[in-house]
Amino acid sequence: MSGAAGPDLAEVPEERRFLSTEEAAALERELLEDYRFGRQQLVEMCGHASAVAVTKVFPLSALSRKQRTVLVVCGPEQNGAVGLVCARHLRVFEYEPTIFYPTRSLDPLHRDLTTQCEKIDIPFLSFLPTEVQLINDAYGLVVDAVLGPGVEPCEVGVPCTRALATLKLLSIPLVSLDIPSGWDAETGGDTEDGLRPDVLVSLAAPKRCAGRFSGRHHFVAGRFVPDDVRRKFALRLPGYTGTDCVAAL
Repeated sequence: MSGAAGPDLAEVPEERRFLSTEEAAALERELLEDYRFGRQQLVEMCGHASAVAVTKVFPLSALSRKQRTVLVVCGPEQNGAVGLVCARHLRVFEYEPTIFYPTRSLDPLHRDLTTQCEKIDIPFLSFLPTEVQLINDAYGLVVDAVLGPGVEPCEVGVPCTRALATLKLLSIPLVSLDIPSGWDAETGGDTEDGLRPDVLVSLAAPKRCAGRFSGRHHFVAGRFVPDDVRRKFALRLPGYTGTDCVAAL
């Protein structure tokens, strides 16, 4: 088997729900190498599920026209790719997303996802206003897809770190994908630019830092994880209802 070995199940606590950074990377390798998922496939499923989680907390029928506007802030790593997919699905679900993607990746997947958003007329901001009230007035909520596990603010460029500093000051709801940007994926200890989201969408499985999340809603988007992989990594998570691709924790 080419994927990394999973945890020793004899040492796993009965009610363990969270993955270390090493375990999360091993789980992803298992999906890519042994189950032959494609990277674009995983990004697409996670982005779609993230958009569905947004609809669960902020159903379109309960929102005013202004509240349907969503600012999606994307970084240059894989979390940013998930954010681009999330924005596209939000448009399909009849929300009004706008994307701020200041440090664009040269990766072909990112470029393809960017083109898909542009082709359906999702606006891209050329800059993020530093005056917080302008953002509060223009949007109903923000999706944080800037940093993922193991990605430090210094690795994504100055525009992204400036954006994180601005997002910290907003009063509108914030939805973080996988981990809140700026948090340590292991401890939950946040850096100077760590965000405090109202909603967290854990991708595939919750990371250890999610144990310190104190926002209103926590979802896991991992219905695509095969049962054998869930057992191997001792993931004991709530079941998914009906055809839902996310489950509330």
